Amino acid sequence: MRPLAPLRKIPPNQEGVDSVPKEKPKVNIGEVIRSYRGQRGLSQGDIERRTGLLRCYLSRVENGHTVPSLETLAKIAEAMEIALADFFPGAETPRDRDTQKMLGELSEDEIRFLSEIKKYSTTLSDGDKRLVLAMIRKMATVIPPPPRKVAPRRAAY
Repeated sequence: MRPLAPLRKIPPNQEGVDSVPKEKPKVNIGEVIRSYRGQRGLSQGDIERRTGLLRCYLSRVENGHTVPSLETLAKIAEAMEIALADFFPGAETPRDRDTQKMLGELSEDEIRFLSEIKKYSTTLSDGDKRLVLAMIRKMATVIPPPPRKVAPRRAAY
């Protein structure tokens, strides 16, 4: 049996006071999660399937009844394909601001296209990635043939 740790004496004026001050969080993490989930068109069921977290747990988090651990937040962020830091406003770096600026200049279709590339690029080797980029460069420099002019059809008599 392990010996017990010695009892720590608490000064009389500190009894019942937590050693760590409790501060109301500045971010309602549940609202942030719900917002990102909605922006991405994901349901709680989608997040459940991607993370293994129960839908009822996700509901409790989104409604502010439960605060997830950082490990759980990381799972949720990965499921929504965002950075963990995105859950905490004001935690952005200059690189994050540059990325946001670039994304702001892209159309929705371009963002969707790049997201698809990102999704599949994780399984590619560096050589395959270079090959894909070379193919894209080649395709972008090829001038498409001018559209064919189709003569109007004549009505049959």
